[in-house]
Amino acid sequence: MRKILLMGNPNVGKSAFFSRLTGVHVITSNYPGTTVEFTKGHMLVGEEKCEVIDVPGTYTLEPTCKAEEIACEMLKEAAKKAVNEGDVIINVIDATNLERNLYLTLELMEQDIPVIVALNMWDDTKHKGIHINIEKLSKWLGVPVFPTVAVTGQGFARLIAEIYKARTPAVRKHTLEERWEDIGKVVKEVQRIEHRHHTIWERLQDLTIHHITGLPIAILIAYLSFKVIRFIGEGLIGYVFEPLFNNFYTPLIMKLSVLLGSSGFWHDVLVGKLIGGSIDYMQSFGVLTTGLYVPIAAVLPYVLSFYFVLGILEDSGYLPRLAVLMDNLLHRIGLHGFAIVPTLLAFGCNVPGILATRILESKRERFIASTLISIGVPCAALQAMIIGVLGDYGGGPVAIVYGTLFLSWLILGFVLNRSLPGFSPELLLEIPPYRFPPLRILIIKLWWRVKGFLREALPIVILGVFIVNILYILGIFNFIANLAAPVVTGLLGLPKEAVTAIVIGFLRKDVAVGMLVPLKMSVNQLIVACVVLAMFFPCIATFAVLLKELGWKDMLKAAVIMVFTAIFVGTLLNFIL
Repeated sequence: MRKILLMGNPNVGKSAFFSRLTGVHVITSNYPGTTVEFTKGHMLVGEEKCEVIDVPGTYTLEPTCKAEEIACEMLKEAAKKAVNEGDVIINVIDATNLERNLYLTLELMEQDIPVIVALNMWDDTKHKGIHINIEKLSKWLGVPVFPTVAVTGQGFARLIAEIYKARTPAVRKHTLEERWEDIGKVVKEVQRIEHRHHTIWERLQDLTIHHITGLPIAILIAYLSFKVIRFIGEGLIGYVFEPLFNNFYTPLIMKLSVLLGSSGFWHDVLVGKLIGGSIDYMQSFGVLTTGLYVPIAAVLPYVLSFYFVLGILEDSGYLPRLAVLMDNLLHRIGLHGFAIVPTLLAFGCNVPGILATRILESKRERFIASTLISIGVPCAALQAMIIGVLGDYGGGPVAIVYGTLFLSWLILGFVLNRSLPGFSPELLLEIPPYRFPPLRILIIKLWWRVKGFLREALPIVILGVFIVNILYILGIFNFIANLAAPVVTGLLGLPKEAVTAIVIGFLRKDVAVGMLVPLKMSVNQLIVACVVLAMFFPCIATFAVLLKELGWKDMLKAAVIMVFTAIFVGTLLNFIL
């Protein structure tokens, strides 16, 4: 296996560099026969899995302490295998202290092993008014040089792409005096220092990426984003889509209902049940009623508004910073920072959230993200019903529901990360500067995303509603309800009538929550029922997309996890409350 050695002076950000490359799946060991620790992990370079070793920090290859002795030993071992196994050194340098760090660089270049130089803490050079000519430095050294910021991942993608190309430099041996003399010359040639003050944009960039200030800012931006998404989505539903359906489409469907005799097999499949003699798009469950209304009038408005806000966050430069900010937490549940995008999207609607998991690199990540979204992320319609049903009892019950969902999302993520084979790839992305997003680009991206959603989700939802209707007419749903009754009444402490609501939740979760109200349950029972409904099988639209994205096997695995988790958490809540 190819080895990548991270070498550099102490305190150059090498540990952060290592974490950025390997995530959290690392092993800390003592070097044989010593008490000196070093850390190793793995990363993907193309399709190849490589071992990354964080070598103890050293100022020189002429050791003055035990840690530096071990660093030299590890380098010698790598040099012996470099020709056959393609081992590479990444020399991590503090870009704000170029002169001090280049001494070790020159020593490393004199070894028989390829070297790549990473000018780390590159963002600090701008803040301190330090200008380094990368091309001149690379030409003088004769090895690739890349500016990097380990905290954000800036420059990592280009650096990693160079690993396959790295070659052993042809460098003559230097004396101590010659090295310092050469370093003095090159620093004067490639580095210029000037006094400058931070701009407002730079201060904002620093604040949004720092973990102390970044999290409150992220919460504020998320809150404002959801307010905008709900405002636009509800406006589109109330003023555009519902009037279109009610004024133009409903009369046509009612004529079709009359032609089909207002009842019967095909009427129930195509039009659905008439509620009070008319179409109720949320309850009729016909292919041409609920099957079209849900993706177009109930989901599409939120997809439009979410993709619009998402485009602003992307093109302004904030979204990459949010991904970096969340990367450490998400890596611990088997994902990387960009999983925050489908997770946020799922709060609008789980369907585009599942579709957005395609941005994740591995099948393992997509499975974990899709399962966690289906279990722990309630869509906007479900949230509205939960708040509507429990809101009259104060904020406490609502907080319990959301807190339970979050803890379940977090704990299940840890469990899946530990139990599923494989590891999460590192987060590699460039952090762009803040800018005002161009409106034309926003609209183009919005159009392509919405078109993709309609092309992929609409046929799946219609087919899913058709299949579920057949199962409902054949009495299979009633059979399932009877089987589930002992679990619902015994473990979950809910009345038997709640079984119907839970089964209906497979069709529409928000409608199912509304069906809990007439059952006159206690507030504790309502909390348990809302949590179970949120964590149980996703709605038919999400379930159909899960099938398409994950395939039969992984979809069935996810479904088993959902059922088990919903019953376990519901039972636990029932006994606690």
